[in-house]
Amino acid sequence: MTWFKRKYQLRGDSPNKHHMKNRNLLLSSAAVAGLLFSGCSSSTTQDDTSATATTSTTTTEMNMGQGIELANLDTTVNPCEDFYQYANGGWVKNNPIPASESRWGSFNELAEKNNKVLRELLNEASSNTTATKGSAGQLVGDFYAAGMDSVAVNQAGMTPIKPALDKIAAVKTTDELLNTVADLKSKGMSGYYSMYVTQDDKISTQYALWAMQGGLGLPDRDYYLKDDARSKTIRTEYQKHLQNMFQLLGDDAAAAQKKASTVLNMETRLAKASRTRVELRDPYANYNKVSIQEFAKQNPNMKITQLLKTMGADASKEIIVGQPAFFKELNGMLKSVPLNDWKTYTQWHLARSMSPYLSENFVNENFNFYGKVLNGAKEIQPRWKRVLRATDGAVGEALGQLYVQKTFSPEAKTKALEMVNNLQEAFKEHVRDLEWMSDETKERALQKLNAFAVKIGYPDKWEDYKGLDVSRNSFAANVMQANQFSFRKNIGKIGQPVDRNEWFMSPPTVNAYYNPSMNEIVFPAGILQPPFFDPNADDAVNYGGMGAVIGHELTHGFDDQGAKYDFEGNLKDWWTKEDLEKFNARAEMVDKQYSAYTVLDNLHVNGKLTMGENIADIGGLNIAYTALQKALEKNHPGEIAGFTPEQRFFLAWAQIWRVNMRDEAQNQQILTDPHSPGRFRTNGPVSNMPQFYEAFGCEQGDKMFQAENNRVKIW
Repeated sequence: MTWFKRKYQLRGDSPNKHHMKNRNLLLSSAAVAGLLFSGCSSSTTQDDTSATATTSTTTTEMNMGQGIELANLDTTVNPCEDFYQYANGGWVKNNPIPASESRWGSFNELAEKNNKVLRELLNEASSNTTATKGSAGQLVGDFYAAGMDSVAVNQAGMTPIKPALDKIAAVKTTDELLNTVADLKSKGMSGYYSMYVTQDDKISTQYALWAMQGGLGLPDRDYYLKDDARSKTIRTEYQKHLQNMFQLLGDDAAAAQKKASTVLNMETRLAKASRTRVELRDPYANYNKVSIQEFAKQNPNMKITQLLKTMGADASKEIIVGQPAFFKELNGMLKSVPLNDWKTYTQWHLARSMSPYLSENFVNENFNFYGKVLNGAKEIQPRWKRVLRATDGAVGEALGQLYVQKTFSPEAKTKALEMVNNLQEAFKEHVRDLEWMSDETKERALQKLNAFAVKIGYPDKWEDYKGLDVSRNSFAANVMQANQFSFRKNIGKIGQPVDRNEWFMSPPTVNAYYNPSMNEIVFPAGILQPPFFDPNADDAVNYGGMGAVIGHELTHGFDDQGAKYDFEGNLKDWWTKEDLEKFNARAEMVDKQYSAYTVLDNLHVNGKLTMGENIADIGGLNIAYTALQKALEKNHPGEIAGFTPEQRFFLAWAQIWRVNMRDEAQNQQILTDPHSPGRFRTNGPVSNMPQFYEAFGCEQGDKMFQAENNRVKIW
């Protein structure tokens, strides 16, 4: 997963995965999981349950069961040699990546289905010019209409950001610069740092102000610091992109080239002071609470008191600093770097943040670097998709109200809750049966499991957008208005009771997450449909799909990060020393196993970066298997289309992770994403499960077969 600060997701979607609130606050991202639902279908029974019999299944037989598609299989491959290829090889061969995408998989397919529904809703809303001001229909309709008016957007050019550019140009002192930055960051500008309000890691009943590293235009610090050929090429292309953007802002070629070098040099300094993705996974190391006065003493050039007043956050008496060394460097640079260079840096980050909402020349230049160079996409997505995504990001719960009315029934919510309850019970059984954990720690683990909150489909109370002014006049202005509305709402949490009803994904999102501070798992309506949730499929398929994903999110509460939070969501050690040592030894086995997987050429999975997701995948699949066995005790359909329930369970898991990726996107995933590639999310967990060996007849010597002492079993 990735983090929205500390909100985990199972991540299977495209890089544009963050339909998260407060995106303008530059929070770090969250991670994602896939889902399915239980049901029953007719079955046929055969005596031979071997892998050989499975591969001879006919199309007619296969269509008798829902959820597993024969066309997706590659039956020339032995499932015990490469299960991912066996389960998905046919799909991989027959589903090339669309030119506008950097990756294509099951998450994208479902997102396309959702997009079709959302597009119809948005077209209908935008055609209604008499909707009540402030209603869900008016907000989404006017926002979408403004974005789709390409003629007006192109005529406006860079006019929407001209006042901000003029404000930057007029800055004469560092104090004025910081005030300007605070104002522009509230409207969605990137750069400098990330500052926002969320729960205090150690006091989950209170909100706290957080300050985190940021300030980079490339996806990660390593892009600035690594010396491999790809990193050097990206830096060269990035500098060209910077130069092109400054020319669009009005500079001549020589001035633009100089400014591009200035930005790259400044960001490189910030990158050197930034922590790595692996270092950012340690919640203790990234929790450094100090008083505002102490922060001001440590970083006097940041003028924190003045900054917080401009932000409207001066009620905060303390601040949690994620990476003190980063702010020390930023503080020093505010004194040593010339003011004009900071103005140049600010211009760039304003243009970078707003270019997707400006005229075509800005949009295309932004895509040419971030879409083509970094991710390998061949052409830009159609305008309606980009505007739809922006609408979801700005007023996601208003759009969500329209979406769930059309797509998500109360019955679906009830079935999802039932499956969650079944998975929780299976997890409790696993905890009680653990041989390596003491009774003392088991009791606390069960206490945490019993305290899990569950959110399904959509919020019980919709977000109130009162005070947000959306019109049809300007797409970019609407984006900035929405950013500022969200920013002020976030900052307004200081001193308020924690809102445990808040969602951090919109209902149409094809994703899910675990939030350790809330100790909650959340499944938006967008993912609760085929191939993740199919009411017409049998229990085996649904437990291999949605069940394993629910198990994944539950296990995040007990992965190498989540296990550091107690049942109330506080960062607190609740383990005995001996049990923690045993847990860490098992986690190191996960690191070693996944770090051995080769992705491209000599590129390996980063086992430390992906550890939490890998633990959750392994644990979630094991827990879901136990839950399935309990379901089969009540209703065992026998074979369906030549597959046993156990085989269908594992096939369902594998087919969730089907994906084709461009090399550029694959490289970026390995460097920045805490999720392993789909092939290893499939093969990694099943290769640790003797139940998989039994289902497909795998034996010692097969590539999927792990020696018993190498198998990971944590939960």
